[in-house]
Amino acid sequence: MAKVLCVLYDDPVDGYPKTYARDDLPKIDHYPGGQTTPTPQGIDFTPGHLLGSVSGELGLRSYLESQGHTLVVTSDKDREGSVFDQELVDADIVISQPFWPAYLTAERIAKAENLKLAITAGIGSDHVDLDAAIAKGVTVAEVTYCNSISVAEHVVMMTLSLVRNYLPSHKWVLDGGWNIADCVARSYDLEGMQVGTVAAGRIGLAVLRRLAPFDVGLHYTDRHRLPESVEQELGLTWHESAAAMVPHCDVVTINAPLHPETEGLFGDELIATMKRGAYLINTARAKIADRDAIDRALRSGQLAGYAGDVWYPQPAPADHPWRTMPHHGMTPHISGSSLSAQARYAAGTREILESFFAGTPLRDEYLIVDKGALAGVGAHSYSVTS
Repeated sequence: MAKVLCVLYDDPVDGYPKTYARDDLPKIDHYPGGQTTPTPQGIDFTPGHLLGSVSGELGLRSYLESQGHTLVVTSDKDREGSVFDQELVDADIVISQPFWPAYLTAERIAKAENLKLAITAGIGSDHVDLDAAIAKGVTVAEVTYCNSISVAEHVVMMTLSLVRNYLPSHKWVLDGGWNIADCVARSYDLEGMQVGTVAAGRIGLAVLRRLAPFDVGLHYTDRHRLPESVEQELGLTWHESAAAMVPHCDVVTINAPLHPETEGLFGDELIATMKRGAYLINTARAKIADRDAIDRALRSGQLAGYAGDVWYPQPAPADHPWRTMPHHGMTPHISGSSLSAQARYAAGTREILESFFAGTPLRDEYLIVDKGALAGVGAHSYSVTS
């Protein structure tokens, strides 16, 4: 029998919800391109409920305990001697989320003698040291595509919010004011702007499709060029690198995984080549952007706005400069954890566990590392240092 250690974010400050704003979710059984949504043998939760917090337990307790496994759920992961560190020593499986990542460093993996499987309940496994996982033969899996559209919607929301100066305008209402001039002094139309994405995978391409009706120019760069038919359909301009693309763009959105080639990409040097007054949206990973370079660019006016929901570390400390820099639209890491997305990534986590316990192959699209090497979608999206 296995010990499963699950690290989830805290419940709401007012307690776990007893009621919800909506009674149901739309029925979605496949993603763009045809991949089916998760297909576990069963679920023990109500879709649309809060599953990603500690009390939600990803809906896994009944299933795991009925099979004789042990489930430990905690949000305590960062302090010295955390529950995560104490329980990791003899855990067979670790489940974590990008929104509240349990950083599986090489040191932690070395101490976890029984660890066989690390599951990301969501998308993005960069909180796992993939080199160390490869060296130790730990399988790393994530629920690919489960919240890609959720994140793409968030990117569109943040783009419009920055360009139209929505958040400062809303604050005037909250504060009892009506100063239209202050609201519109930084407000523009998105129409006619040039928008580019760094990476055009599931999320990046979904962003491009959703922005096309706004009558903008669309640009992208990606290590894998899209089919010519897609470029023609959306009127895309391909660039061989981010450096080649960003000087042409009014809005740049980052939708790439974090790996050695992307870490620190948006620093002072690259930002200086962007149009003065461009907007940068980052729902990918915080370390793709240089923390202090972003702050400097907003204060100097080189960037007109920065929005995203990814920070490093997560949760971000109270004195993180992105909390107080001007003209930002930051949120906690929520873009991929809508209640709609939670139903899919909880179901996908169970599907992965069912396959693992049965000794049957995991879906190729869920695999990041397997049998001592990058595998499946991981081989397409990630690179390692060794």
